[in-house]
Amino acid sequence: MDVAALLAEARYWGLRIATAESCTGGMVAAALTDVAGSSDVFERGFVTYSNAAKVEMLGVSEETLAGHGAVSEAVAREMAEGALAHSAADLAVSITGIAGPGGSEFKPEGRVCFGVARTGRETRVETVEFGALGRAKVRKAATEHALGLLVRAMA
Repeated sequence: MDVAALLAEARYWGLRIATAESCTGGMVAAALTDVAGSSDVFERGFVTYSNAAKVEMLGVSEETLAGHGAVSEAVAREMAEGALAHSAADLAVSITGIAGPGGSEFKPEGRVCFGVARTGRETRVETVEFGALGRAKVRKAATEHALGLLVRAMA
C-alpha cells in the first residue's frame, strides 16, 4: 500500500482521517503517521483494546457489545461512527478482530471486522477471514486492508 498516495488523495479531497483500532493496536495510525507531513490529513487515532475503552472513547453501545460481541460488524460500525463523532475527521476506519493465538468455533483466529464511516455517506462494514496466519501476520494483513478501505472510501 502506498500510504503517501493515500494521504495525497485525502489531501486533494480535503479529508481528515481518524482511526479506531482494537486488534491492530494503533498500527494503522502508525502507518499513516510514518509519512512526513501526514499531520494535515491524520486527525487522531483511538486504540480501544478493551470493551470499556470502546464504550468510553467511541460511544459503542454496551448492548451492542453484549448482543454481538466485540468482534462483529455491529461493533465495527459503531467504532467507525464513534471515531467521526469524537473527532474533527471526515473519514474513519475501524478494526476489531481476533489476531490470535486462539479464537473459538464461532469466532476463529484471523477474523477481523472493519468499518468505514465518512461524513454524508452510509457507513460500510465487512468481515475478512484472514485465517490462522499467526498474530503478527493477521495484524499486518488487517492494517493493509484498512488502508485499502480508506483509499476506496475516497472514490
